[in-house]
Amino acid sequence: MRARSHIQQMAQTRHEYRGSSDLPTSTSSSHFFLVNHPDTGGSWTLNTCIYMAILPLLLLVLGVFPVNEATAQKPNILLFLADDLGIGDVGCYGNDTIRTPNIDRLAKEGVKLTHHISAASLCSPSRSAFMTGRYPIRTGMTGHHNGKVLLWNAASGGLPTNETTFAKILKEQGYSTGILGKWHLGVNCESSDDFCHHPLNHGFDYFYGTPFSLFNDCEVSRESEMPMYNKQLQAQIFLITVLTLIVGKIWKFIHIPWKMIVICTLAGSLYFMYWFIAFGFMPYWNCILMRNFEIVEQPMDLDKKATQIVREAKAFINRNKDGPFLLFVSFLHIHTPHYTTKEFRGRSKHDLYGDNIEEMDWMLGQILDSIDQEGLINNTLTYFASDHGGYLEGMIGSLHLKGSNGIYRGGKGMGGMEGGIRVPGILRWPNVLPANAIIDKPTSLMDIFPTVVKLGGGMLPKDRIIDGKDMMPLLQGFVSISAHEFMFHYCEEYLHAVRWQQTRKTVWKVHYISPKFSPEGAGACYGSKFCTCSGEKVIYHVPPLLYNLSNDPSEKNPLSNDSELYREVLQTIQEAVVRHNATLHPVPQQLYGLNNLWDPRLQPCCGTFPFCWCNKETD
Repeated sequence: MRARSHIQQMAQTRHEYRGSSDLPTSTSSSHFFLVNHPDTGGSWTLNTCIYMAILPLLLLVLGVFPVNEATAQKPNILLFLADDLGIGDVGCYGNDTIRTPNIDRLAKEGVKLTHHISAASLCSPSRSAFMTGRYPIRTGMTGHHNGKVLLWNAASGGLPTNETTFAKILKEQGYSTGILGKWHLGVNCESSDDFCHHPLNHGFDYFYGTPFSLFNDCEVSRESEMPMYNKQLQAQIFLITVLTLIVGKIWKFIHIPWKMIVICTLAGSLYFMYWFIAFGFMPYWNCILMRNFEIVEQPMDLDKKATQIVREAKAFINRNKDGPFLLFVSFLHIHTPHYTTKEFRGRSKHDLYGDNIEEMDWMLGQILDSIDQEGLINNTLTYFASDHGGYLEGMIGSLHLKGSNGIYRGGKGMGGMEGGIRVPGILRWPNVLPANAIIDKPTSLMDIFPTVVKLGGGMLPKDRIIDGKDMMPLLQGFVSISAHEFMFHYCEEYLHAVRWQQTRKTVWKVHYISPKFSPEGAGACYGSKFCTCSGEKVIYHVPPLLYNLSNDPSEKNPLSNDSELYREVLQTIQEAVVRHNATLHPVPQQLYGLNNLWDPRLQPCCGTFPFCWCNKETD
C-alpha cells in the first residue's frame, strides 16, 4: 500500500520542464507526469530515466493508471453539422441575444475549439472535405464562378466514387452508419437511378433527408434564388429576332433560306424551353425528401422537417443502442429561407434567423436527451460544428436575416476571410475528454476524418494524402500544439490565404487575394449573392498582407512589409506553398460545365418524368 501511495503521489506531481507549460496540465486519470529527482535539484540521472520509463507499467499493474473503459471499446459517434451558422451566432461563443442552451451545454461538458477552421467557405466543397479529410482541390470539388456549389439533383457532378469517407471505413469496422438531413454531394452519374454519389454508396447504411440543400425555392412564398432575368431578356431578344427574320423574308428584305430560319427557331426554342422547365419547376427537381433510395416527398413539406429529423434520430439511436454506431445529423438549419415551424416563430430577437437557430438548438437537445435516456453518454463522442461561416448578403426584408461571425472579417463565400471559415467546434466525451475546456489551437473540420477513423479501429487510406489530423492528443492534453503547421485556404480553385502555426503561441496568416467589399469597407459584397474569388472584383495583394492572428484575430493591423520579420515569415510560408503545390494533381472537376447543369436523364423522380410529385411520408 505504501508503494501504491507513493506512485500515486508521483503520478500527480507535475514536472517543471524547461520552465514552460509544454506538458499537459490536466489531472485526468489517463495522464501521468514526469517528476524531478529529489536528490539532483531537477537534473536527470540514469536511475531517474529508468524509473520514469517503467512508471506507466507500474501504474497500470497497480491499478493507479487504469485502462479507460470508455476507450476500451469502440465509441458511438454522433456528429452534428449546422448549415451556414456563424461563430458569433452561438451563446457559448459570445452571443447573448440568441438562446442556444443545448449547444452551450455541450461546451460545458466538453471541449470548445476557438480556432476551428472549415476547409472551404461554401457547402459542397466544405462538406466534401469534412467527409474525406481532404482539401476540395484534391477531389475536384472546388467549384468555380458559374457553379460554386452543386446546383442540381440532376447534375452528374458530386463526391467522386473513388473517394473514401469516414462512414465507409467505420462501416467496415462494424459500425451502423446513418445520415439525416442535408447531403449536397450529388446523386447520380449516368442515369436517374445509378445513385453513384448517393450517401448509401459512400458508406452510410441509412439516409433520411434531402440529397440537395434547403434554399428559397423550397418555400413557395419566397423569391427564387436562381432568377431567370437574363434568360427572360434573352428569350425576348430571340423572339424579336425570329419575327424580324420572318417578316424580312416575306417582304424579301433578306435572303436567308427558310430552312435556316426554321432550324434556328427550333434550336432556340429548345434552348429556352430547357431553361424554363429547369428553373420553372425547381421545387420539384431539387426540393425532395428521400429515405435511402426512395423519394418520399417531392417537393418536400418544410413544416415537418424539424420533427421528422428528430424522430428519425431517436429511432436510429434506439435501433443501434447496442452499438457501435455513427450518426451524422446534417441540419437543414440555418440556410435560407430560414424556414421555422410555428412553435418557434417570433421567439428570438433576430427575426426568422434567430428563431431558426433556436429551433435547431431544440432539435440538438432532443437528440442529446435520447443519448442520455439510452444510457449511452459515456460511450459516445459528440461533435458539433458549422460547415462554414455565416451568410452576410442573404438579408431580404430584415437586417436581422444574416449571420454573425463575431470579431472576424467576412463570411460565407469568402474562402480566405476568417469570418468565412472560422466556425464553432465542440466535442464531448465524458471521462475521456476534459469538461468545460477551451482549446485555441488551429484545428479543422477535416480532422474529424482521421479522429473518428482511428477511434473506430480503422486505418487511414495509404494511397492518398489525408489533410486532416487526429485531434485526440490535443483534445486530451497530451500535446499543447496543433498537428497542423500550415493550412491552405482556397476560394474556388484560387489560393487566397495560408495559415502558419509557428509556435505554441504564434499563428500567422498571409493573404494573397481578398474580395472587394461592396460598398467599400462593408465587410461583405451586398448587392450580389456572393463575393467573387477572382477577376476584377478581388484585390491581389502585392506584396501579400501578413497578420499575427494570435494578437490580431480580427486582422486589422498587417505587419509592415519592410520588416525583417515580415520577410522571414513570408519566405517560410512561400516554401510551404511550393511543397503543397507539389502534392496537387489534376482531377476531374465535379462542379464545372456540363457536370453542374440540369440533366433531365438524371432527375430523381417518384413518378414518371416529368410528373414528379408525391407525398408518401406519414407521421
